[in-house]
Amino acid sequence: MAKIDKSNYTKEEFQKIRNERREQKRLELISKGNSIPEEIIENKELPVGFVLGNGTSRQTIQPEELKSHGKVYGCNALYRTFKPDYLIAVDVKMVLEINKSRYQLTNEVWTNSNKSFHNVSGLNYFHPNKGWSSGPTALWLAAEHGYKNIFILGFDYKGLNNGSQLNNIYADTMNYKKSSDSATYFGNWLRQTINLLKSYPNTTFYRVITSDNYVPDELNKFTNMKHVFIEDFKEMFRLS
Repeated sequence: MAKIDKSNYTKEEFQKIRNERREQKRLELISKGNSIPEEIIENKELPVGFVLGNGTSRQTIQPEELKSHGKVYGCNALYRTFKPDYLIAVDVKMVLEINKSRYQLTNEVWTNSNKSFHNVSGLNYFHPNKGWSSGPTALWLAAEHGYKNIFILGFDYKGLNNGSQLNNIYADTMNYKKSSDSATYFGNWLRQTINLLKSYPNTTFYRVITSDNYVPDELNKFTNMKHVFIEDFKEMFRLS
């Protein structure tokens, strides 16, 4: 859909058009098989995993509410505000930051081996090194743990303002770029996600998005990747 020019409408008209477009996009997603299956909705005992990237689309989700529904896998600076069941960080600066707080001594942290922190205690290492970015690596770990239904939040890929600016909840903080900086190239993340979809054809991944989120065409080619709106996700799990 083309971007709406707000200047052509009153505030009330713009909100109405935006809501209509959101509903249209929602119905289009459902028509393509992107709705959450009834067996997951009805069977709350069915094991699910949640993988949290740090894109801004997950800002309205309270991670604490997810823990009662399944295991939570998170990335990098998430540990500053929330303790996931598994924290994944592969960037050297982030691992050193985590170690400075000693977080890994009482919480599970996974990373690749690196000479910069080979003497650090309390870390769990991938063998062999995965060689991927933190987000796709966290997604891979959840798949490795055997979850057949994995919900992905904050994997936005594209930057803000039509892809021009950094899209990260922790922008303007230590070890992150400024919010005004150019967006990080997402090609590697997307390629690694695609490799994952190919490797786990019997696992269904549900990417939770807002109505404005970018949906890469490459992901639509896989039947085990679904896209669901954040409103439907919240309703399913009775989130605030």
